[in-house]
Amino acid sequence: MKSTHLAVTVIAKQSNGAGNLLLTLESTSAHPLPAFTPGAHIDVHLPAGGMRQYSLCSATNASAYEICVRLDPASTGGSRWVHQQLLIGDRLTLSAPRNHFPLPDAPRTLLFAAGIGLTPLLVMAEALSKKQADFMLHLYLKCHDELAFAARLAALGERVVIHYSSEGDSLRTQIPADLRMPANSVLVACGPAGFMDSLQQRALEQGWQQDQLHSERFKSDNAPITAGDSFEVEIASSGARFIIGEEQSIAEVLEAAGIDIELSCEQGMCGACITGVLAGEPDHRDEVLSQKERAANDCIVLCCSRARSPVLVLDL
Repeated sequence: MKSTHLAVTVIAKQSNGAGNLLLTLESTSAHPLPAFTPGAHIDVHLPAGGMRQYSLCSATNASAYEICVRLDPASTGGSRWVHQQLLIGDRLTLSAPRNHFPLPDAPRTLLFAAGIGLTPLLVMAEALSKKQADFMLHLYLKCHDELAFAARLAALGERVVIHYSSEGDSLRTQIPADLRMPANSVLVACGPAGFMDSLQQRALEQGWQQDQLHSERFKSDNAPITAGDSFEVEIASSGARFIIGEEQSIAEVLEAAGIDIELSCEQGMCGACITGVLAGEPDHRDEVLSQKERAANDCIVLCCSRARSPVLVLDL
């Protein structure tokens, strides 16, 4: 199944904290851009080929989309192209919004973000504020000049706490009091792997359960796909079998065989290629599926995950 493509024009490009660019994207047609829910992202098609995923950080019912792009020093395309070559007036092709990081429903919500991980959580915080829900947003930055969305954060008032590691305030040095109270709460987090690993460790130490934790991790533009032992996949609808080599992904092999699958990030982050598993045990290597979904072993992210069993039967 192929995703819907949206044509947009860049109508604004502005700095949004050190190293960040805020882009405003407007539909090129008379048709409004689709609405979305907090936590959703879009795929941006690059002129040189490939795609990058960015969280939508505009209001969910806005007439234009906003995305905030941080320059990745390791970038060979993606963020570097956005920062250095993309111009106001340029046209882009996007996917329709998809959401594999929805805001869970709970009596109390803690939002923890590091750096540009703020983008999906800010929209969640504003949605919770509009409902007058019980929540707190903790934002971790290196220094003051990295702060993005200052006015929107200020509008949330005492519901926001900003931690600056340059001032000695980090998860390594102190645990926020909010994190010590897991009862009737969910913890929603977004940021780079190191921050996420540290946060999960602190949360589990404070008595949080895995099913209370909801997260999305960011990777660099050039994140590699991890290799592993070869195995076979079987297509349930046809019985066809394919060998997945040690250095190949399932998605790569199936695409080469002409099997129609939806691909986007190819890094295990967006969920576009999630496919049902009818038999066999996946080796989950994605950043999309929850612990509960992984334990069920009834689906797999084709672009990065592999198999623990000799054969996987896919619902294709």
